Amino acid sequence: MADQITEASLKDALRAKLQAEAVEVTDVSGGCGQAFTAVIVSPQFSGLNRLKRHRLVNTALKDEIANIHAWSAKCHTPDEWAKTEAAGKTQDAAVTGA
Repeated sequence: MADQITEASLKDALRAKLQAEAVEVTDVSGGCGQAFTAVIVSPQFSGLNRLKRHRLVNTALKDEIANIHAWSAKCHTPDEWAKTEAAGKTQDAAVTGA
């Protein structure tokens, strides 16, 4: 992948490959595009434990992840996300719908 990885390109890939209902990606590398964190809400995570969710994300983004230094993701099902928001426990208030 020759193009630089950006927050927008990662969001687009997550929406397309995981049918993410909501996604927020943050460049935590000071803008150089080498380290990202993400919050992902997708029905594809239903029935999967944390490890399997992360493997699913890493597989979906294998080309993108190969070109960055650090990647971290929080993966939620829509139901989990709704409960988290309802309980006011979310620190990820910036998560936007797909």
